[in-house]
Amino acid sequence: MSPKVYEGQLQANGLKFAILVSRFNSFVTERLLDGALDALRRHGATDDNIEIYRIPGSWEMPVAAAAILKQKRHNALICLGCVIRGETPHFDYVAGEAAKGLGQLSMHQGIPVSFGVLTTNTLEQAIDRAGAKSGNKGADAAMAAIETANLLAQIQNP
Repeated sequence: MSPKVYEGQLQANGLKFAILVSRFNSFVTERLLDGALDALRRHGATDDNIEIYRIPGSWEMPVAAAAILKQKRHNALICLGCVIRGETPHFDYVAGEAAKGLGQLSMHQGIPVSFGVLTTNTLEQAIDRAGAKSGNKGADAAMAAIETANLLAQIQNP
């Protein structure tokens, strides 16, 4: 006899998603949003089950994410942003606190928060990760959200 294996499926039918997208570096984040929407739709999500929330930047994401998660209306939250390293330590604070805040929220709320916030050294790296050479990390974040939401449903209703 083999052990029982639980694994999330890439099936978004009937699941509800919130997407929190940063306007800062919008030329990158809009491409991430396009990738996330495409991935959700390709896996069965309907536009009626997708809500998009726009936020000024990645720093503001945790507080907005907390308000969205508190509603308990979504199966997963997809966070999309872009922080590009500059000449000061500002990058480290913004990227680190956004990641820490969103990670803590996911654990405390029990709802998957997919981290699609690019943290790159250069603009070229960001563009590569938003649909150019390195695929689209927005699509990757959406697929992780779908799979994790499905896995949590299995864990909560064995």
